[in-house]
Amino acid sequence: MKEIDFLPEWYKSGRRRQVNCRTQYVALAGIFVVMVMWNFIAAHSITKARAAITRMAPKQSEAANVSREFAGIKNQITQLQKKANILEEIDSRIDVPNVLAEMSFLIDGKIVLSKVDFKAERFLDKQGSKTSGYGGSAVRVAGGSFGGKKVPPLGDVRFKVVINGVASEASDVAELICKLEDSPYFCLVYPSFSRNRKIKGLKGPVGEDFEVTEFEIGCYLANYNESTIGG
Repeated sequence: MKEIDFLPEWYKSGRRRQVNCRTQYVALAGIFVVMVMWNFIAAHSITKARAAITRMAPKQSEAANVSREFAGIKNQITQLQKKANILEEIDSRIDVPNVLAEMSFLIDGKIVLSKVDFKAERFLDKQGSKTSGYGGSAVRVAGGSFGGKKVPPLGDVRFKVVINGVASEASDVAELICKLEDSPYFCLVYPSFSRNRKIKGLKGPVGEDFEVTEFEIGCYLANYNESTIGG
């Protein structure tokens, strides 16, 4: 038995259009709901982020202040280190009072000093540092002048001590040289000159002008280690 469809074609088309419209409306409504929910979630996240930023602002300011203070302290440390390095270079590393006290201990009443001079000499090289004080060219006087002012010695230097004075006899000068050689404060001791001299106004045992021995002795302070020079 054959079924007969009495519904017109225009009615069927209208029904299909209505179904399609409903489907589109439902899809659009679903998309709208999703967009509303997404917008709500995004707004909530933005609000939380702004609140977090607001809470972190004082900490960020404090961190910036700490960073600036750290940079300032680091700069001060750098400047102080530079000054310390300069002081290390110009430090003579000698204890003058102790040196003079040692000399006072070594010199007896038969010797009178007229001058004690300290001269800084720079080491030119390893070979030069091993030459004696008699001669030479291996060391040179450190420091100088700039603008009329004396410049302190810099770098590795050793100190030459020049002692001038008079003694009752030449044997007293020789004895002083031996004492200086035995002292741990001095090294490379050598006599520069020794000559007889008469002092007018002072009469000796025979009624003549008093005769003394004028001398000059050179030596070096034993406050350095040759093996570490330049190290």
